[in-house]
Amino acid sequence: MKQDRVRLKIGDVFTVLGAAAVAFAVYRCPISKLGAPFLILLLIGILASARYTIPLPRGRGRVSAIHGFVILSMMLLGAYPAIIFATLSTLLLALSEGRPRMVAVGKAGLAAFTTMLVVLVIRLNFGMAAEPGNSISVLDFVAVLIIAGLVQAFVSATQIILHEACVIKEPRWRKWAAVGCWTSAIHLTGAILAGVGASLVPAIGNKAALIAALISAIAWITYWNFKKHHPAPALHDEFGGGNKDNSERFRSAFDNAAIGMALVTPEGRWLQVNQSLCKLLGYSERELMALDYLRVLHPNDLRPALANFKQLMRGQIPSCQMEKRYISKNGQEVWALWSASLAQDAHGRTPNLIFQIQDITDRKEAEERLHHDAFHDALTGLPNRALFADHVKLAIARLQRRKDHTFAVLYIDLDRFKVVNDSLGHMGGDQLLVGIARRLEYCLRPGDTIARIGGDEFTVLLEDIGDGSDVHAVADRIQKELSAPFSLTGREVFTTVSIGIALSSEAYERPEDVLRDADTAMYRAKSMGKARYEMFDSGMHSAAIKLLQLETDLRRAIERNEFMVVYQPIMSLDSGLLRGFEALVRWRHPERGLIAPMDFIPIAEETGMIVQIGEQVLKEACRQMRKWSVNFPTEPRIFMCVNLSVKQFSQPDLTARVAAILAETGLPATSLKLEITESAVMDNVETATKMLEQLQSLGVQLAMDDFGTGYSSLSNLHRFPINTLKIDRSFITRMAENNENAEIVRTISGLAKNLGMDVVAEGVETCDQLDLLKSLGCQFGQGYFFSKPLDHQAAEAFICESYSPPVLLLESMTIAPAALSGSLR
Repeated sequence: MKQDRVRLKIGDVFTVLGAAAVAFAVYRCPISKLGAPFLILLLIGILASARYTIPLPRGRGRVSAIHGFVILSMMLLGAYPAIIFATLSTLLLALSEGRPRMVAVGKAGLAAFTTMLVVLVIRLNFGMAAEPGNSISVLDFVAVLIIAGLVQAFVSATQIILHEACVIKEPRWRKWAAVGCWTSAIHLTGAILAGVGASLVPAIGNKAALIAALISAIAWITYWNFKKHHPAPALHDEFGGGNKDNSERFRSAFDNAAIGMALVTPEGRWLQVNQSLCKLLGYSERELMALDYLRVLHPNDLRPALANFKQLMRGQIPSCQMEKRYISKNGQEVWALWSASLAQDAHGRTPNLIFQIQDITDRKEAEERLHHDAFHDALTGLPNRALFADHVKLAIARLQRRKDHTFAVLYIDLDRFKVVNDSLGHMGGDQLLVGIARRLEYCLRPGDTIARIGGDEFTVLLEDIGDGSDVHAVADRIQKELSAPFSLTGREVFTTVSIGIALSSEAYERPEDVLRDADTAMYRAKSMGKARYEMFDSGMHSAAIKLLQLETDLRRAIERNEFMVVYQPIMSLDSGLLRGFEALVRWRHPERGLIAPMDFIPIAEETGMIVQIGEQVLKEACRQMRKWSVNFPTEPRIFMCVNLSVKQFSQPDLTARVAAILAETGLPATSLKLEITESAVMDNVETATKMLEQLQSLGVQLAMDDFGTGYSSLSNLHRFPINTLKIDRSFITRMAENNENAEIVRTISGLAKNLGMDVVAEGVETCDQLDLLKSLGCQFGQGYFFSKPLDHQAAEAFICESYSPPVLLLESMTIAPAALSGSLR
């Protein structure tokens, strides 16, 4: 792990410095200084320090008592023996605690370096006066002790802070003052005690001091052996409270628990572990006991773990639980549910921590799979819309920090994907989508983000691009790669894509805005012929906003009934009499004025609002026709033609709605003629035939609008209960200049006559067209040659002019001028 390597590097530095200090001390130290007093003091220091360590607050570690013995050895034996004393004692203590050899050597090197630093600071201030045997005043003696303690405290606090910084991976220098205060207090106390001991030795004599030291050493060794051969159960001390049966039961539960359990010191050292924990982490008990708790914890989980330790030690919480990762012996991550609580003993000593560690790796892996599935497309394995939007969000944030960071989003849509699905089935379509995903991954850089955001739509995020030419090159490469044939279910399939491109801009704040603009550019590419790419520009955005506003206004127009109906006369070409009207819708926008049908009908069709609009038009036309049939009875009776949109015609309750409107307005069904486009009928011949028969059963007439522009209708025309064929204006306007169009009109007229239908020619504008239509056998016509679309007042005047006797015409003249002036295009 990274922090282990950092700690090893720091340890290597101290090892080198300590080795240099030891080498210099051995070179300068007389052998006589390393005799019996040195060895006895070394033994006592090791025994005392192994038993007693002073804990720092908030679990920041412990300070060993050996530091006081180092100062005592310096006062009694001299500077160089003290350096050797510090090195040997620290090395032996670390090895006796089960520390790894390199860790023990590093600790010994740090002790040697610290002692050498103490010696240098003292000699800079007092020279050789502080050496044993030299006279020194009481104040100077106290100053030497204070300096020694402070230097030790400084190095100790710095070492603790460096250790925490490596563990938590962030600077901890703001904590140095607090740690330094506590270490200073402890080291100064140890220095003062060492000074007292050094002062007592001359008072009682060297021999008496040696005898007392020997007796103390023998007592310590005896006590140590007794403790070794009569160990009190660790868990008995913690929980038994003197009850042996309770202790044994708890020990059995601890050792045989199915989950990992451990007793841990506040500094993170293992005191006791069970076999389940060893098995979980892959260590033997001896190997695990030689490590501290923080060494097996995942680096990213160290900070919350230490925070929980501190809260437990302060008594702020009775227990804690969290999910965290451990690093097993083989380096694998192990997820565990970790529970910790204080293990307070019966004697009120500093409590340890008891851990319960349950393996939840399988559950976390399942959660990760679910998380992956939530942000990836199940079919292709690519990121989905949510993850792609998150990547774009990060790209926008980088652009705001670095103005030179540019990116682009490509919105890719397959052309004619529905044809593949309809011909090869959804399985073939899925194979095509997977193949496209793999080709996109192949032809783009590894760092580019590719996503499938739904259906046959893919997106690409290109980062660190140079300029627009780079994006053009990528788009060309994608189109070339995807134009190669795919082999699907044994068939060779070709496909093309339309691509919209949105380049990065400081104006973007949300990923939705970038995707919106790329999508807009893609639709522009489709509208311009497909199999191409288009770069987004501000004009596209303005057009999209206008389109959205128009759609919003259109919805309000339905609620406010802003639509008006105008009527274009349908004339008999033989008699010149009015035979009917075609109802046409106009939108009178409160702000923009009159809006042409071509500007709003496609939007109404796409959004489905055409159904409501068409019903309003049908109702108003029937109401107006009923009024005219009462006020202006004609012979033959005039009729009203109303267009049905494709979406209206596909409504299953269309017949019921028409019947309801006829009943509401009182218009006879024979006075209504419904027009259906040829394409609407040919989309589904069987369903269309049934719907036409239902409408015919009401008594209404039926007309096929724009006849001749569809496909394959001639073979099915005899099956439809149609009364009228309306020839599309595109054939009428080009009859004079193109003889083929005239022949088409002749053929349609003859076909209609043979099938018992009449024919209406749309778009008649000139006298020549009228004469030619008469010669070709066409019965009816409508167009600007006869009249523009009229509002209801002008239409009434037109009826009067066509059918009323002179008296009725004179009576109607009061409204005719105004009506005529209100005629609409």
